[in-house]
Amino acid sequence: MRFFITLSYDGTRYHGWQIQPNGDSIQQRLQEALSTLLRQPIQVVGAGRTDTGVHAKMMVAHFDIAPTQHPLKGELESVLAYKLNKLLPSDIAVQDIRQVPDDMHARFSATSRTYHYFIHTYKNPFLATYSWQIPYKLDFQKMNQAAQVLLEYKDFTSFSKVNTDTKTNLCDMKEAFWEEVASGQWRFTVTANRFLRNMVRAIVGTLVEVGRNKLSIEDVRRIIEAKDRCQAGDSVPAHALFLASIKY
Repeated sequence: MRFFITLSYDGTRYHGWQIQPNGDSIQQRLQEALSTLLRQPIQVVGAGRTDTGVHAKMMVAHFDIAPTQHPLKGELESVLAYKLNKLLPSDIAVQDIRQVPDDMHARFSATSRTYHYFIHTYKNPFLATYSWQIPYKLDFQKMNQAAQVLLEYKDFTSFSKVNTDTKTNLCDMKEAFWEEVASGQWRFTVTANRFLRNMVRAIVGTLVEVGRNKLSIEDVRRIIEAKDRCQAGDSVPAHALFLASIKY
């Protein structure tokens, strides 16, 4: 039996999604809670990895259990989710648990993922935890023009961490745009079939350089075509990045 878990989390005090040898992770906390609840070792597979300090409004993971080993037979998945939430810390919340076909995979069956990055242009203590304050003026119109350039390409090596274990740096990007969600508060939305490690934060860092008029639209094309991480902008802070949704 395979189950999908839909959850959200505040990544502030975690070393990302994936289990780490010397740091607390979302995957570890979820596995420990499930293993306690189901009274057997449980391993979960996530739809992807989020880095240290990155949040998720929607993460999906799956786990398997033999029908004969299921100690909660007959209980609704909603009851299982309720019990799991009681075991998890307050910064991790399960929204849904449902049985899926055995060939469904949290990572490989996903067709798209959407990330949001938040920026605010004035000092605000109520935004500081989940948004990045930019102290200088940005040209968001130009940043949106540069964001559209991303859709012309498939190879995003220039925005990926080096020496990763990925077999390809090709991504099918479906949308990338900035919008003002409130006065002085901006959100970057980017959707693709897959993302490379550090990709969104490197893209945002590059677009901010465009907004500061330090890079041109043609510079963005040059950076992408160089396939060289050193050519792109710095990675922006992790605390303003959210995995927003996953589609199957």
